[in-house]
Amino acid sequence: MTDSMQIWVSLLLPLIAYVLLTLTGKSPNVREGCTLTVATILFLLTCRMASGVFAGERPEWMWGEWLPGFQIAFQVEPLGMLFALVASGLWILTTIYAVGYMRGHNEENQTRFFGCFAFAIFAALAAAYAKNLFTLFVAYEVMTISTYPLVTHHGNEEARNGGRVYLGILLSTSIAFFMLAIAWTYTLAGTLDFSPGGILAQSVADEKISIVGLGFLLALFAFGIGKAALMPFHRWLPAAMVAPTPVSALLHAVAVVKVGVFSVLKVVVYIFGLDLLTESGVNLWLAYVAGFSLVVASLVAMTKDNLKARLAYSTIGQLAYITL
Repeated sequence: MTDSMQIWVSLLLPLIAYVLLTLTGKSPNVREGCTLTVATILFLLTCRMASGVFAGERPEWMWGEWLPGFQIAFQVEPLGMLFALVASGLWILTTIYAVGYMRGHNEENQTRFFGCFAFAIFAALAAAYAKNLFTLFVAYEVMTISTYPLVTHHGNEEARNGGRVYLGILLSTSIAFFMLAIAWTYTLAGTLDFSPGGILAQSVADEKISIVGLGFLLALFAFGIGKAALMPFHRWLPAAMVAPTPVSALLHAVAVVKVGVFSVLKVVVYIFGLDLLTESGVNLWLAYVAGFSLVVASLVAMTKDNLKARLAYSTIGQLAYITL
């Protein structure tokens, strides 16, 4: 199997799981057996890819170009490989837990639940392997949309209200901030490809953007990637706790919040570059915001008697640790 084939096969496997789940929905044992089988194959394939990537290989695959300079393209590098290993490995564990939970509680719409779960894994892998900001943005939005039915799974008023907060905050921040940051970056650098050392240093040297402007661009990325849950754009995470407990596992452990902080890491390392941020000092305000979120979220968590609410605010604090 060629390197590029490994990428598209690994992206295809969760979609195959989605189709199999839909076809076998009336037979729970077959349905969940298909999920676990595909999840195991995906994890083994990811491990096979990891051995080469950590040895220095950088497999690539381009799906197509939507507009000039805006490509759906994938390249596997160590940071994305690590995220893919975590997501694919935890898919197996959370599926085993979800099977027992959903059956034990006689939950309705179980086929839809496991199907959306598989689609979320596809989005997580697409984000992990994204070669550029445009591909990352598309995967980020697919993640938001595919997890909305999971958040509103119970279908009652509380679930619908939680879903509105979840979808409203994540879509509004990505459209108002993240999309603007991507367009601005393309205007400055002429490319959206991730590159070791960043792509904005030359724009600063050519005085296309000031230090103040660079700090503002970083703010657009930091708050536009709402899944990182920096305050004040954190309310979606506690709101999503109305979902069944396996969804909380997906939100906290497998995909959603990890896509947030992973995206922040990708932007910091491969768009700005660590040297540029260190020399300009524009990242200092982000450290204060992350520190504030960390302390306040931890204090709020200690006031919560509901375990899921406490876990939600604890997660916000842990995400802030990563950002810091």
